[in-house]
Amino acid sequence: MKHYLKKLEQTVRSRWSQNALCDYGGESFTYADVATSVEKFRIFLSNSGINKGDKIAICARNSARWAMTFWNINVNGCVAVPLLADFHPDNVCTLTNHSDSVLLFTDDDIWAKLDTNAMPALKAAINVKNGELLWHRDEAVAQAWNHRDEAFAARYPEGLAPEQVSYPDDNMDELAIINYTSGTTGNPKGVMLTYGAMSDTDEFANTHFPNRPGETVVSMLPMAHMYGLAIEFIHPNVDGVTVYYLGKTPSPTTLLKAMRDVKPYMVVTVPLVMEKIYASSIQPALKKLRFPLAIPGVNRIIYRKIRDKVLAAFGGRVRCFIMGGAALKPEVERCLRRMRLPFTVGYGMTEACPLLGWEWWTKFVPGSCGKAVHEVRIDSHNPRSVVGEIQARGANITLGYYKNPEATAAAFTQDGWFRTGDLGILDAEGNIFIRGRIKSMILNSSGQNIYPEEVEAVLSSNPYVNECLVVDRQGKIVALVYPEIPEDLDADAKAAIPGEIRATANKSLPAYSQIAKVELVDTPFEKTPKMSIKRYLYH
Repeated sequence: MKHYLKKLEQTVRSRWSQNALCDYGGESFTYADVATSVEKFRIFLSNSGINKGDKIAICARNSARWAMTFWNINVNGCVAVPLLADFHPDNVCTLTNHSDSVLLFTDDDIWAKLDTNAMPALKAAINVKNGELLWHRDEAVAQAWNHRDEAFAARYPEGLAPEQVSYPDDNMDELAIINYTSGTTGNPKGVMLTYGAMSDTDEFANTHFPNRPGETVVSMLPMAHMYGLAIEFIHPNVDGVTVYYLGKTPSPTTLLKAMRDVKPYMVVTVPLVMEKIYASSIQPALKKLRFPLAIPGVNRIIYRKIRDKVLAAFGGRVRCFIMGGAALKPEVERCLRRMRLPFTVGYGMTEACPLLGWEWWTKFVPGSCGKAVHEVRIDSHNPRSVVGEIQARGANITLGYYKNPEATAAAFTQDGWFRTGDLGILDAEGNIFIRGRIKSMILNSSGQNIYPEEVEAVLSSNPYVNECLVVDRQGKIVALVYPEIPEDLDADAKAAIPGEIRATANKSLPAYSQIAKVELVDTPFEKTPKMSIKRYLYH
């Protein structure tokens, strides 16, 4: 297995002047720029007293400079801690502190909402957008950062040359990334991934869907998600693929314009995007042509023309649409297959860096999520027909959870298999079919993990809330509340309570876990002997 950083080194040397990272409609950076930035950061680390293995957090919106910052950290042996930009400020502080991060790269508007007292290990904060030092606690770090350009110029008076680039490949077993699965303020679960795990993911991806130097890709997923980080950035970029960033979530018009301009070779997305394309474009076109579609032979021509229009809308060079994070609606899946649109639905999670299941689109079985990337087993006496927990092992699997030995122990079986918490079966050909979830986690239509306990913790702080339970109702987050209502409230005030609970909670919740509705219940929730709410009764 080849180290992905050694591949990056070879690409940097051979494609020195090619664009590596670009903001769509904005800045562009060549592989030479990446190499120079990495070397400046190496000198900064040496002069600042920050050591190999130290943790460095990134909490910012997607951009080419975000990606440059990651390479600076990752190539130089520090541990990258990507945090979602839409985590609540209190959560950002909690996770920066929990990860022992000594530096935080962020956006200035995010930084303005953070409390430095809640991050005692932090030595400095730096603006991702322009490299400005936002704040510092350590003077040596501040001096090293502010004088990094002069230090680089002194060491390389004629600039860095391609032949001087050298990246490590002797650190496969070392920690590379801590990726938090949520913005929890309770027992944070920071997934620990090694350089070897990332190299394994890159090798699998190249074996099953090789990219080509000089190709392009549009990054739409958050870089703090492992799919965005590993599949849209690291895997293509180390092989000479130019990655374009859209920044904030684009409108459909902006997105399709970017696709036509950039002409990506693959599109990594969530089923919701394809379902919207189906509802807004494909389905109306098919309805207009329902009579010709009934004619054998003619229908194949119609489906092919619609497919060609969809591919053209995405730039005309897409070899495969890769979907994950949620199931594709059966109606949409059937239509896309009739069109022979090149798509596949994979299976993954942060703990697998992120791939667990995959199959090329021509072999993909409808309703499945591909075949095992490495080893998958079903914890049941008959894996083909009796649902059981999906368990996995391989070089891509996490070491465990940072500073959370209890969660780490619970995540693995006694014989070393990782417990996914998902329920499923395997068919005779090894295709994985997910049937449900053991965990209470809710997966929204955009593929974002929502942990009910976190939302419930926010709800519980409201004086009107006695008990609460968060459930998923047709893709919407609904809060069931057994209320605490003062006797002296009039009828209008009582009627306003659900709206007040919802509005107050949503002020403290990230965008992806906003509550759509609050429903009041008349009696307390049924409980187990341990006084835990019997969640399964309320779904």
